[in-house]
Amino acid sequence: MRRYLPYNVYVIELDKEVLLSKKFREKNPRMKTRLACYYVGQTSHDPETRFEQHKAGYKANRFVKRYGMRLVPRKFRKYNPIEKREDAEILEQWLARKLRKKGHGVWSN
Repeated sequence: MRRYLPYNVYVIELDKEVLLSKKFREKNPRMKTRLACYYVGQTSHDPETRFEQHKAGYKANRFVKRYGMRLVPRKFRKYNPIEKREDAEILEQWLARKLRKKGHGVWSN
């Protein structure tokens, strides 16, 4: 039996000050500014640990380090854990597109 390291997708709410970033606005030309902004990622850690790493500056996304407020488990909990990294990467992009389609500003790698 193959043992695996489970992966997780996660969603972090960003402070609205992220909208001051031209790069963020350019990536989200159709966002509705009244809606929440998010960062979507995937990790081999649990989402709480990965959020703490971002905030501490370890392999951090600059938007999360500066504007990250909290995890939003209701947006990702049902998808975890994920067996393969490739599947986690696909799910990360799918979730980012889904949130963008609803009008949210989203950053994802």
